[in-house]
Amino acid sequence: MRRWALACSLGVMAGGAGAADSCPALLNHSFPGLQDGRPQSLCQYQGKVVLVVNTASYCGFTSQYDGLEKMYARYKDQGLVVLGFPSNDFGAQEPGSNGEIAEFCRLTYGVKFPMLAKTNVVGPETNPFYRQLATTTGERPRWNFHKYLIDRSGRRVISFPSETKPDDPRLMAEIQKALAAKP
Repeated sequence: MRRWALACSLGVMAGGAGAADSCPALLNHSFPGLQDGRPQSLCQYQGKVVLVVNTASYCGFTSQYDGLEKMYARYKDQGLVVLGFPSNDFGAQEPGSNGEIAEFCRLTYGVKFPMLAKTNVVGPETNPFYRQLATTTGERPRWNFHKYLIDRSGRRVISFPSETKPDDPRLMAEIQKALAAKP
C-alpha cells in the first residue's frame, strides 16, 4: 500500500460539455457503459470517493466481486462509488463480450455498482485513465482486481494490489478516512 499520491495534469479526453471546468483532471474521461455502450463520463463521480478495479470473470480473485458489491451497498449513500473495468489483459481471464460480462456479474454476484466496457489497463493499448492512475501512483496493475482509491478531490490516489480483499482492514480504513474528509 502506498501513501496518497497527487494526480498530475496529463492530456485527457473531455468528460462532456462544461464538465472540464469543474471536473478534476483525473476524472475527466469518458468510457462506454458495460450494458448499453453509451458514453459514461467519470466527471459524474466528482466529489465522491471512487474505488477503481480492473475485473475479470475467470480469475482466482473473481470472488472479490461479492465483497466489492457489499462494500458498494454499505457505503454508496456516504459517497463511495466502485467502478469496474473488465479487462482481458491478464491470463485472458475476461474473454467474453460486454453483454456476457454484464450477465455474469449480475447473475453470479448481483453486481449493481457501475461497470464500464471491457478495456486495456496495461500495455501499449492502456486506456488514458489507467495510464494516468499508474503514473500518479507509480504502480500499474500486475493482475486482475488491482484497486485504486481516489479521494473526493479527485487528486489523491492510493493503490492496492490484487491480493487486497475488499474487506481488508487497511483498505477499509482508507475508504472510511476518505469518506469522512470534506470534498
